[in-house]
Amino acid sequence: MDFSLLRNIISRYCVGEEIWVDSRTVYIGHKEPPPGAEAYIPQRYPDNRIVSSKYTFWNFIPKNLFEQFRRIANFYFLVIFLVQLIIDTPTSPVTSGLPLFFVITVTAIKQGYEDWLRHKADCSINECPVDVVQQGKVVRTQSHKLRVGDIVVVKEDETFPCDLILLSSSRSDGTCYVTTTSLDGESSHKTYYAIPDTMAFRTEQEVDSLHATIECEQPQPDLYKFVGRINIYKDKEEPVARPLGAENLLLRGATLKNTQHIYAVAVYTGMETKMALNYQSKSQKRSAVEKSMNAFLIVYLCILISKAVINTVLKYAWQWSPDRDEPWYNHRTEHERQRHVVIRAFTDFLAFMVLFNYIIPVSMYVTVEMQKFLGSYFISWDEEMFDEELGEGAQVNTSDLNEELGQVEYVFTDKTGTLTENNMEFIECCVDGNVYIPHAICNGQILSAASSIDMIDSSPGGYRREYEDLFFRALCLCHTVQVKEEETVDGIKRGIHQGRPTSFYISSSPDEVALVEGMKRLGYTYLRLKDNYMEILNKDDEIERFELLHVLNFDSVRRRMSVIVKSSSGDYLLFCKGADSSIFPRVVSGKVEQVKARVEQNAVEGLRTLCVAYRRLSQSEYQEACHHLMEAKLALQDREQRLAQAYDIIERDFVLLGATAVEDRLQEKAADTIESLHKAGMKVWVLTGDKMETAAATCYASKLFRRTTQILELTKKRTEEQSLHDVLFELNRTVLRQRSISGLSVDCLDFGLIIDGATLSAVLKPNQEGAGHGNYREIFLEICRNCSAVLCCRMAPLQKAQIVKLIKASKEHPITLAIGDGANDVSMILEAHVGIGIMGKEGRQAARNSDYAIPKFKHLKKMLLVHGHYYYIRIAELVQYFFYKNVCFIFPQFLYQFFCGFSQQPLYDTAYLTLYNISFTSLPILLYSLVEQHVSMDTLKREPSLYRDIAKNSLLRWPVFLYWTCLGVFDAVVFFFGAYFLFDNTTFTSNGQLMTTNTQMMFGNWTFGTLIFTVLVFTVTLKLALDTHHWTWINHFVIWGSLLFYVIFSLLWGGIIWPFLNYQRMYYVFMQMLSSGPAWLSIILLITVSLLPDVIKKVLCRAMCPTATERAQDHQKLLPGSVAAVTPLSFCRSCKGTSADSSHLHLGTAESLSLCRSDPLPQKLLAHLAESRGTELCPLSPYMLRLSGAGFAYYAPGPETSV
Repeated sequence: MDFSLLRNIISRYCVGEEIWVDSRTVYIGHKEPPPGAEAYIPQRYPDNRIVSSKYTFWNFIPKNLFEQFRRIANFYFLVIFLVQLIIDTPTSPVTSGLPLFFVITVTAIKQGYEDWLRHKADCSINECPVDVVQQGKVVRTQSHKLRVGDIVVVKEDETFPCDLILLSSSRSDGTCYVTTTSLDGESSHKTYYAIPDTMAFRTEQEVDSLHATIECEQPQPDLYKFVGRINIYKDKEEPVARPLGAENLLLRGATLKNTQHIYAVAVYTGMETKMALNYQSKSQKRSAVEKSMNAFLIVYLCILISKAVINTVLKYAWQWSPDRDEPWYNHRTEHERQRHVVIRAFTDFLAFMVLFNYIIPVSMYVTVEMQKFLGSYFISWDEEMFDEELGEGAQVNTSDLNEELGQVEYVFTDKTGTLTENNMEFIECCVDGNVYIPHAICNGQILSAASSIDMIDSSPGGYRREYEDLFFRALCLCHTVQVKEEETVDGIKRGIHQGRPTSFYISSSPDEVALVEGMKRLGYTYLRLKDNYMEILNKDDEIERFELLHVLNFDSVRRRMSVIVKSSSGDYLLFCKGADSSIFPRVVSGKVEQVKARVEQNAVEGLRTLCVAYRRLSQSEYQEACHHLMEAKLALQDREQRLAQAYDIIERDFVLLGATAVEDRLQEKAADTIESLHKAGMKVWVLTGDKMETAAATCYASKLFRRTTQILELTKKRTEEQSLHDVLFELNRTVLRQRSISGLSVDCLDFGLIIDGATLSAVLKPNQEGAGHGNYREIFLEICRNCSAVLCCRMAPLQKAQIVKLIKASKEHPITLAIGDGANDVSMILEAHVGIGIMGKEGRQAARNSDYAIPKFKHLKKMLLVHGHYYYIRIAELVQYFFYKNVCFIFPQFLYQFFCGFSQQPLYDTAYLTLYNISFTSLPILLYSLVEQHVSMDTLKREPSLYRDIAKNSLLRWPVFLYWTCLGVFDAVVFFFGAYFLFDNTTFTSNGQLMTTNTQMMFGNWTFGTLIFTVLVFTVTLKLALDTHHWTWINHFVIWGSLLFYVIFSLLWGGIIWPFLNYQRMYYVFMQMLSSGPAWLSIILLITVSLLPDVIKKVLCRAMCPTATERAQDHQKLLPGSVAAVTPLSFCRSCKGTSADSSHLHLGTAESLSLCRSDPLPQKLLAHLAESRGTELCPLSPYMLRLSGAGFAYYAPGPETSV
């Protein structure tokens, strides 16, 4: 009797591994396991069909309509349309049905076309040819027919059709090179590894003979995580289990490079591949503008209901008298008259709702969406944000947050790769107290790599010590660097140097490349990894071989990595490198104090430091370590936690060897960008995993901290000397005392806070409120509010997100922005209101998960100060303008009810009601919201303080909203009563007609309404024209073209008898109105009176208390084509002194001269000054010119200073 199946089940439970229900079993080649293996349980998986489309032919209409009517605005207008169909309303159902139909149809066509394109793309992908191994032969099939378990053959430059586990490759070491550009944007070649037991397979027959199963996790979208194991069955032997990780998984969409072919087995297919799972969008973020818009809509909805209630009550109050009834034109049947008064009142209420519903702007949503979508292209098209080195520009991953870029109050930034170049250069190393510097300078000569060490060793007391050899070998072995030879496209070697092909190092970590290259400069060269043996060329030109047994990979929690190697003499060595905070606590011997002192000195100088340690393992210790590692690697559930526990057991009792120092230079214009953000009123926080001294030095170099900044320290070292409670309260008292003494606002205080991860964890502990010492979280926030800059060092990725969340949840609810370049920044990027990813050297995870991606940190300046400023101004004006023009539109209708007995008689014709928002007034505001520039780009970049004028959603606050609403009510009152009282020689007759005694012409209510509507269209359009600062030909075309279109339409609508109309009440009305002289005069006069108060208000405000933006506009008008082109932007502020040693003198608007204070005046400038002598302005002389800190020349009163 065969008890092997029972034995396998019992052994699984005996080793303590529970059954993992969230796993799948893949049978390679669809072969049943041999007898004795676990029972074969067929599992159903999807085929390899990719479906990115949203609709099918039969469900497009119902599904699309359902999705569109889930929007509140669309559903509201649908209800209004149905009310118009059900009851007798004063307006035709066409007035609300046609705009709704237009919006729904346009959206449906757009979405249908996009889905049709997706269907075409899916079809081309699903029908791609794929080679599959079946019964020892290669069979060609189509991609969508692949199944989980198929063995697939992929050739060079082909794309992987599904997620595959690599079995073998054409390369002897079982590796293959892959590019994942289409997945994460990384163009570098990544190395993937075959399973050791299958890497020797070379033919289809060998691969097809494999009997194995793969147990792995269920599909999940993380591109960089995979947990599984393969069980290989051999004749009458126990199955061999091998761990599988992300380094074995080839992802769909990636491309095979520099490898002739590979054999791999499909584990995830179709919509279960990681690429397909990443189609799902991130959580939706809502901007402050959207929240304000929704609040305004609620207010207008309340106004709408109030109007309907007021008119309903007044109507029945009016008809309470027996001699007053419905007007003759509102004929009611006897049945309708006999209805209960409540039913009639409710019906009238709905009718008034329909009559006034146009106060809710139906087209605003469509216009806002178009503005965001089209406006986002301006970021992508910005040539100043294009990086030549990367060959890429800024990217917009979501257009819903464009205006949020203009509202940022807190900027959270990573340090390495964001503020710095992430281009590491090895500077020095300290070994057992001795300092080694590659290419050290001695007596004015640069030494070679070998003589550099010889010089140190020949110093007094110097000798070749064991620690030094171990240190250099440790750095040559403890890494994940790969050696790659330069090749041409055809695979022919190039770059021959001294008879050998040149090679270079590649790694996902620039630090590791810098360290390995630094060792090469010191005489120890890492050659290659072949057949699990690492080869080193030492300074004596001898090749040393070490067998690589285990790699304990780096992670951001441990902050270290280790390798276990076996030397040629048979010694087991554990080498470890990592942050000093993770190495020193695990060290038991070595010159700790000397190394620690050198590490702190290098950190103060802004260098990145790592400590190196080692441990010799006995045979039994190595076997124990192997047991812990294999047990953890084979686990399917909680593998990461088990590996962390195994690493913790192995990485202990180290001997300290030394430390390294690597320089990471500051990015170009990073300091200027941070300084500009400070001037714009933003608070900048640096969140980094580096040690405090290194991060602080970078903060000073980047001008986050100035020399005058008073630094407040909240670190573990200080809390060990004092209690956390005492330190927090002492810092809080210091800040409050300084604030009360100076009398400055929070923005003017120059405090900088430094906090580390350990102290932050203590501050954020949830049990602090009950500790009897008050709420530490609130005290910490109070300190941070009074600091202009904060440095958080030794931060874990999760802590970065916690910091952002903490600031978001504070009582001010500020708008936050997070920017970073690495995977450890993704959590804070997703947490912030706006997430920006840097296209850095640590991969594209940050850029993929961000809302926007930029090549360099310096581009953040233009992203916020220019694009963010413009986007916010434009959309805020758009929202306010929409509500304003709808108030102007509907309030005369409300007033008209008082003159027609509340009979629900419309003031405007049906065509005007229908086309007002979608034709007559839609294009000018859309174009305005796309191209308006209230000040120039150069001005916004030179004067970051202008950003403060729009901070805290200033243009969409309730006072501004109330002003626009009142302005709309005022204009509506002018329209209505102006038109009414200007015909002072007229009287209303009982039948609603208007008689003029002078001309004996018949002016009915439609003429009266048309007159008001004409004034309305011209006024709201000219109001937008008055608010426009940046005029282009397209502005003129759209604004004047819209007015012309209205006139032509009105002439055609009233001048032709349209056969599809049952009755034509507008026939000849518009021409009749224009034939009247008083009508012309009233139109001109009413437009002028309506616009005059707003013009007067703006003129007075600009003259009496101008904002910084208005002052910038005034100065900007003086710049082009006059001597004022050399006038400073802020004359008064510039006269206080000078700052920079070099600057730019702007002549006109298109050219600039680079000037230094020690240089003579260029002839071009002298000629320009000579030409200006005939002007009214005082001419400049070489002795009257001075350079301002902003880069502009201004007048100096005396000859004492020259350029």
